[in-house]
Amino acid sequence: MTAWLSVLVPLLVMFFALGMERVESKLRESTVRTEELDELLHKPRPEEVRALFRQGTGRALELFRLRSRGTRGRRPAKRSKAA
Repeated sequence: MTAWLSVLVPLLVMFFALGMERVESKLRESTVRTEELDELLHKPRPEEVRALFRQGTGRALELFRLRSRGTRGRRPAKRSKAA
């Protein structure tokens, strides 16, 4: 029994470490720039706060990026009101 445990425990630890490495690499790819998050938290719009509360940071940052792209000269076309 001791022989099995001495083989099984290191294998389990190794597989756990490999699994965590895969999780960590996915998290590393989806990192957010600190400046971007600071600006979102200092100057939020109501829809961004709503998205942050309901859907998390990802959706709120997506809305913030759309807004910041619009302020740099690439504004989306305005909708015309139907009479």
